Amino acid sequence: ATAECFVPYLKIPSLSTAVKNNQSVRLSSSQESEDAEKYRDQAEKLREQIRQMEEKIGDRRLNRNNDYGMDAMKQQLDDSFGDGGEMSLKNRNVLVVGANGRLGSMVCRYLLRNHPQTKVVAAVHYVNEESRTARGWGRLSYEIGAEDGIGSIGPAWDAQDRTATFQYSDEMKDYNLQNIRVVEVELLDPVQCNTITEDIDSVIWCATDFNGNRPRAISGLNVAFLFRAVADPTKGRVEIEGLRNILGGLKRNKQQQRDRGIVREVFLDSAIGNAIDVCLVSTAPKAFRDVETPFGTFNGLKREGEDILRNEFPSLSYTVLQMCRYEDNFVEESLDLVYEDPRADDDDEDKAVVDKRRINRRDAARAASEALIKPDIKGKTVQVWTAER
Repeated sequence: ATAECFVPYLKIPSLSTAVKNNQSVRLSSSQESEDAEKYRDQAEKLREQIRQMEEKIGDRRLNRNNDYGMDAMKQQLDDSFGDGGEMSLKNRNVLVVGANGRLGSMVCRYLLRNHPQTKVVAAVHYVNEESRTARGWGRLSYEIGAEDGIGSIGPAWDAQDRTATFQYSDEMKDYNLQNIRVVEVELLDPVQCNTITEDIDSVIWCATDFNGNRPRAISGLNVAFLFRAVADPTKGRVEIEGLRNILGGLKRNKQQQRDRGIVREVFLDSAIGNAIDVCLVSTAPKAFRDVETPFGTFNGLKREGEDILRNEFPSLSYTVLQMCRYEDNFVEESLDLVYEDPRADDDDEDKAVVDKRRINRRDAARAASEALIKPDIKGKTVQVWTAER
């Protein structure tokens, strides 16, 4: 009974309808064959036109390709390398990590005044008025000369107009302040590190969690380090996690540039004269007394950071500068830089020698900046100093 209910709703095509459909299929197939033949004829005509154009152009096509291809490539090389194909920072983007520190701010100053065609990205840690680590960006601002202009400040009793301002003057034209960009970053946040390394060609690492060889507190009331204490109180090591985040971001963004087929990265990265990717500023093993921290010894953390750069990121070219003890008061600046391969850690005689070696921070900044274009120390770890006391 149920099957009989559905019978009236079934539609069975008649024989005449099937014949009509079959004829329609044959007509459609015939039309497609005619269209395909037309397309083949048009393609052949186009090929013939191309052959005729090639015969008329002849050797001029090669010259034209050279004009717009190889000459443009050569210009890219000239813009990125110095005269004679030497390493150069011309038209390069250099990220200085730890730019508000004593050494980092001097590195920014040196790059701006000695490499006027280099773009400097100054990465500073989050700071505010209550921060004990810095006066905002005060150290960086003072060092690069941003406060050398025409200054003005309102009366101290006027809470609305006590902000100091500085206006650009002609004396500042050689400071090249237009070439610097300041970015705030938390180095223990890999997302932020990945963001600030976009379009970066080289990195100079000056950041540290130490004042000399004394660890900075990360779990106290210092607002500048509050994020690190909350994020992971068992870490907080800029020398390790922060360095790894920056190197990972640099590697990732360089790879993405290559994948996008950017000529500047694909071609120039394979060239001999390309600037070094990373300069890691560290300390000589025996320049400071070793101290224990909750995360390892002072020297142990420094060596671990160096190993991360050498072993975990083989695609990045590097130089590790193990600075001897800084001395800004009793060691003159602008002295000749001395480079030496590190000796064995158990060399007692070496310890006595290293203890005497000193370097002014301005010379250390010069060494860190020029290390990016110093081919004889590429892929090496060297100790650097200028004087012995």
